[in-house]
Amino acid sequence: MLKTKVAVLFGGKSVEHEVSIISGLQAFAALDREKYDPIIVYITKDGCFYTGEGMDAIEFYRDLPASLQNAVRVLPVPAETGVELVRYPMKRFGNNVVGTFEVALPVVHGTNVEDGTLMGYLEMLGVPYASCDVTASALGMDKYAMKAVLKQAGIPVLDATELHAKAYADDADGTIERLEAAYAYPMIVKPVNLGSSVGISKAGDRRRLQSALELAFDFSPRVLVETAVTPLREINCAVLGDSDEAIASACEEPFGNDEILSFGDKYLSGGKGAKDSAKSAPAKSGGMSSLKRKCPADISEEMTKTVQELAVKTFHALGCSGVSRIDFLMKADTGELWVNEINTIPGSLSFYLWEETGLSFSELLDRMIAVAFKRQRMREALTFTYDSNILAGVSLGSAKGGKA
Repeated sequence: MLKTKVAVLFGGKSVEHEVSIISGLQAFAALDREKYDPIIVYITKDGCFYTGEGMDAIEFYRDLPASLQNAVRVLPVPAETGVELVRYPMKRFGNNVVGTFEVALPVVHGTNVEDGTLMGYLEMLGVPYASCDVTASALGMDKYAMKAVLKQAGIPVLDATELHAKAYADDADGTIERLEAAYAYPMIVKPVNLGSSVGISKAGDRRRLQSALELAFDFSPRVLVETAVTPLREINCAVLGDSDEAIASACEEPFGNDEILSFGDKYLSGGKGAKDSAKSAPAKSGGMSSLKRKCPADISEEMTKTVQELAVKTFHALGCSGVSRIDFLMKADTGELWVNEINTIPGSLSFYLWEETGLSFSELLDRMIAVAFKRQRMREALTFTYDSNILAGVSLGSAKGGKA
């Protein structure tokens, strides 16, 4: 049987770079070798692409300056049968094509990659890719824009205020006074376009609010402030599919050391107390699969159904494709529910939530790749060029604008 050539892309210029490495290696290990011929394409923090032997081991990434000396830097180039990975700089003699792929599996997290940047590059290469498209990826990363779209769709979200760094610097005291007039303490402060809880903190008074704002502005020029839900329970649910059909996973309730799950809670806990879904080899690398959690979540059947329905509705409202994880805030004493955020490429691809439904990690990847090819077929049926003779009558002999 002819195998499909899959490029697993991870890394990138993101504060979640290392998390992406873990998720990417998990996905690479889980791909069915009977169906796929996978190749790793690692993206460095300065945007260079590398592939080579030994890159499927986590040890490779512990000393990158030394390890990359034995890897091959490549440039993706469109070809008739997909994308070629061409050695860079090219050798003067011999074959410079290091590998090829027919479909991309982006396993990237955070700004500059998951936010649609990498998807736009893959669009230009003309290759199918198993994730949300550019628009959905950008919306999913921008927490303020996401709230606006979901609110328009009738999906419950918390009211929030967006702040800009310059405006805050010009009038910090006035900004804080306006926030105090709009929201009661405690407040949640978060960068608009980061994930994995980076830069997020809870402020219970004015001094802590000022510190929280300064921290968030260290990571993003735009910051979101909203009231904190107390007492809080967090419920997560993943969704798989596309605009035609999507299904929800089991629900989970993650646990942290505080009411807010920190980056350390999610990725540095070492898996102590984690759900024993690490039975499959890919899960043993850690990542989101090692987070302390209750899965299925200890909520009623009715609430589970509500969460799953809202998750699918969120997925469709944002135009998602592939697999995404929707995180909910629940007021513990009333059961009131809000969508907190969406992870368009969730940590570990949320494979552990699908295992609860009987869908293995390998089968999850099969479905994601099938959706990628389906979307590509639909795109190829559309018109993106228009034949015209507009250039025949254009002269650039003067400095006047071309539109004239």
